Amino acid sequence: MESHLKSLVKGQPADYVEIRVEESQVTQIAFRGPVLDSIGESVLYGGNVRALVKGGWGFVSFNSLDDLKEKVALAVKQARLVSERQAGESTLAPAPVVQDRVTVDLGEDPRRVPLAKKKELLEGYNRQVLRFGPPIATSSVRYFDKFSRLRFANSEGTYIDQERLDLGGHIVAVASRAGQTQMLATGFGSSNTFGVARGLEEKVADTCGRAAALLDAPVVDAGEYPVILDPLLAGVFIHEAFGHLSEGDNVYENPNLQKVMTLGRQFGVEKLNVFDSGTIPGVRGYLKYDEEGVPTGKTYLIREGKLVGRLHSRETAGKMGETPTGNARAVDYRFPPICRMRTTCIETGEAKFDDLLEGIKLGVYCREAYGGETSGEMFTFTAGDAVMIRDGKLAEVVRNVTLTGNVFTTLKNIDMIGNDFCTRDGAGGCGKGRQAPLATSQGSPHIRISKAVIGGKAR
Repeated sequence: MESHLKSLVKGQPADYVEIRVEESQVTQIAFRGPVLDSIGESVLYGGNVRALVKGGWGFVSFNSLDDLKEKVALAVKQARLVSERQAGESTLAPAPVVQDRVTVDLGEDPRRVPLAKKKELLEGYNRQVLRFGPPIATSSVRYFDKFSRLRFANSEGTYIDQERLDLGGHIVAVASRAGQTQMLATGFGSSNTFGVARGLEEKVADTCGRAAALLDAPVVDAGEYPVILDPLLAGVFIHEAFGHLSEGDNVYENPNLQKVMTLGRQFGVEKLNVFDSGTIPGVRGYLKYDEEGVPTGKTYLIREGKLVGRLHSRETAGKMGETPTGNARAVDYRFPPICRMRTTCIETGEAKFDDLLEGIKLGVYCREAYGGETSGEMFTFTAGDAVMIRDGKLAEVVRNVTLTGNVFTTLKNIDMIGNDFCTRDGAGGCGKGRQAPLATSQGSPHIRISKAVIGGKAR
């Protein structure tokens, strides 16, 4: 395989050529209420060829290595046709030439756990939710694992043979009474072990209890409050509201965003540090090399409150005169890589949780993340549940809590950062450019925002 792929990318009439071949073993299990909704194992095999000629890209995907020479020629032909219409120049930032074989340092290998045993484990969690009793009305349980071997060769001499594991799941409890419905979930994910799927009974019980309690919780009064975000919601916030604004293609293609995302601009207090990394072991956002064969590393986006970096492919780095960061990613071989996050985090601070509470006369502690959306600089997120803060103490649980605001204003309003950093994973993933779900992770400690707009009932 190695010699064959290397020979095909050499000597082509193109500025750059690469071939990627992917073979994956996939397991999926899903319960909807008491019903086993789906279960199965499958093998996926395919690959793609990308060629670059004078700024024009050609892309051909395939499911067989037969006639691969012709597929390379077709990708080069496509690239030439595109280049004739756009009259550009090829601009790829330089990247190291790599020869490497990457294996996964597995804890518990999901391939060695029989499908029946996986089903039995997930069925136990599902049964636990359904047996919790009223007001828990139904459940949703999902699990997947995907073990892949990816081979990558390019015309510059790089060849990488890389293994990856992506595994995740969630257990959702749905509470319902008198026309009102509330739900909470516990999630898990990993890039190196099936073990994260085990021993979740206590978390499932807590999820059920909190979902049930939400039915009796009052709706929060809308207004502006000091707010504390737990690590999950803070991680989702930094991923969705700021991480996407830091992706090189989004910046390069948007002149208005270029003016806003100027390197060196002050975005927050000096204690605020934000980074994106592919090197945190065990999380779903871990990968040693991206889909262009570039080492992933750790990229600071904000350091001491200032914008210092962004997330690049080789092309966006070349066009903007910056350095590739290993953020060219694709969901699978059917898609060309684009700028995507890996594990996006707010770095740990020094404050204890009690320090964050101190001095808040009336505020809101927001936990978990139920959903949200962003539009440019603006965001709206819904917390899973929340607790009022009164005179520096946690008080009553409240429901239907949404946070709305401008990301840059909110970053400047972060006035305290906790010392309890952690990463969180689940069954979901990031969506962009019709490629979803891509395995990403997020991390953060608790953070305090001096003022944020909370949606709820009118006072």
